[in-house]
Amino acid sequence: MALNLDGKKAVVEEVAQYAAKAHSAVVAEYRGLTVTELTELRKTARETGVYLRVVKNTLAKRAVVGTEFECMQAALIGPLIIAFSMEDPGSAARLISDFAKTHDKLITKIVAIGGTAFDGSELARLARLPTRDQGISMLMSVMKAPVEKLVRTLAAVKDQMQEAA
Repeated sequence: MALNLDGKKAVVEEVAQYAAKAHSAVVAEYRGLTVTELTELRKTARETGVYLRVVKNTLAKRAVVGTEFECMQAALIGPLIIAFSMEDPGSAARLISDFAKTHDKLITKIVAIGGTAFDGSELARLARLPTRDQGISMLMSVMKAPVEKLVRTLAAVKDQMQEAA
């Protein structure tokens, strides 16, 4: 169904709002996927905090103007689906990567993060980024290690002093 001018403005505004808040974006070509497969992808996206939208390229180009995803404009060609990571930088990449493992017709074209657009081959690298909870866990273990080592050292010194006495 063709959109009128107001409908197009609404789509651009909606996508622009998500683009302004997103951590990263993944653009993939969905040519050949069935409606059922796209519905499954959309359902998974909602569950994982990813904004997923099929949008005309001209509207997508307008929507990303003034955001860090403006770098993707030149590569928005063909039937594309845009996924914005809203919760953590790797969530959209994990979604597309996992879905593409079982659906070979979903082909990643662009990966964008930090104002830089990369080729679709960088998808795996972005997908490997830890989630927020994993990142906090890693940080806490790094912060905890020196304290644990200090406690072990003090305990060893105490044991040596008791043996000497």
